[in-house]
Amino acid sequence: MPYCRSVSSTSSNRDQALNRLQGRLDYQFKDARLLELALTHKSHSRAHNERLEFLGDAVLGYVIADALYDDQPSLAEDALTLIRAALVQKDTLAEVALGIGLGEYLRLGSGERKSGGRQRTSILADTLEAIIGAVNLDGGVEAARSLVLRLFEERLAEAGARGASKDPKTRLQELLQGRALALPVYEVVATLGSEHQRTFTVSCQVRGLALTTTGHGSSRRAAEKNAAAAMIAAVERA
Repeated sequence: MPYCRSVSSTSSNRDQALNRLQGRLDYQFKDARLLELALTHKSHSRAHNERLEFLGDAVLGYVIADALYDDQPSLAEDALTLIRAALVQKDTLAEVALGIGLGEYLRLGSGERKSGGRQRTSILADTLEAIIGAVNLDGGVEAARSLVLRLFEERLAEAGARGASKDPKTRLQELLQGRALALPVYEVVATLGSEHQRTFTVSCQVRGLALTTTGHGSSRRAAEKNAAAAMIAAVERA
């Protein structure tokens, strides 16, 4: 009997914890099992959140891109790409996750718990994406959109001025330096058109990464900026 009471108490405590989290998300799950799965790291059990993370990553990228398109009508593609990359990068997602206290609700294996998994950037970011994916399945894309816009409201409001203020080449250089990676190498791979109507195609490569991006523009510099913006997005996805 004492064991049964203990199990019942543990279950009740977990239900209360999940209710608190749903309050912080401002979303009530119809199927609480989806939320529990979203909070489950692969170190905890075979049933874990990686598939939900995959879905949530796609939903997040679309919602952020759509919001930026509507909110920043004067920004060109390279600037929008730059801002989106900054908003969906792991560090930003982990900050959002910490803001709602997500770490305390995670289901982790003993090794991850002991090694500080509740504060680990990659785990927090992946779990946030998994929750977005779970909301998408539970309540539909509009519910997921509303969640993303609530969670990123302040960052979206600040994004235009901050993101547009830096050249993509500068932002890429800072990003690579922050990760102790080599600086990018740009190379003109094609030049088309007459002298007054040329289109340049430039490749961007980073030594140590199996990544190559290309950019097009009416000048070499414009093409380099577009290639850099594409590389930022690729590095953030990697």
